[in-house]
Amino acid sequence: MRHQYSVTQTFQVAHHATRELCAWLWTRPETIDVHSVEDDPAYQKLDVDLLWSTEKASYQVEIKADRLGHRTGNLFFETISNKEKQTPGCFLYTSAHLFFYYFTESRKLYILPMPATRTWFLSRLDQFPERETTTPIPGGYYTTVGRLVSLALLCQEVKGLHIVTIPKGLVF
Repeated sequence: MRHQYSVTQTFQVAHHATRELCAWLWTRPETIDVHSVEDDPAYQKLDVDLLWSTEKASYQVEIKADRLGHRTGNLFFETISNKEKQTPGCFLYTSAHLFFYYFTESRKLYILPMPATRTWFLSRLDQFPERETTTPIPGGYYTTVGRLVSLALLCQEVKGLHIVTIPKGLVF
C-alpha cells in the first residue's frame, strides 16, 4: 500500500517532533546545549537536524518523525528521497552520530547509533520489504522509497540502541 503525505503535513510533523525532542534533551542532566539546525542549508546538506552538546561529547542528530510505525512494528528507512530525481535517502547519507527515530503517537524514541545502524541495515538490505510513499507538489508529486525494518530485529541486533518514552507536556 502506498501512503501519500503533503509537504505541509510532513513539515509540520517533523517540526513538532524536533521541538518535543529538543525540550526532552534539555531535561537531561548531561545536556549543555541543544541547537536546532534543521533550517540551516549547511546542515541540510549533511542531513542533520540538531546539535546536542553533553558533558562527554557533542553529537549531530538526525530526526525521523513517524506517525504510523508504532502500529506496524516497523521503521521506515529511507533509501531514495526522490525517486524521480534519483536522490539518495537520508538514512544512507546522513552524517549524524545519532539517528532519533520518533513515533509521534506513542511518544517512543529509538536512539540509533550511526553509522553502526546503517552498516547493519546495508548488510541485510534485501531482507527488508521495499515500500514507497508519494508527496504531492505543485505540478505533480515525488516518490520516496524505503525499507520496512522490523523493530524487534533491530532492537535485538543493533548494539547501543536506546529506547525512551518522551513525557507529555514538555515545552521548548
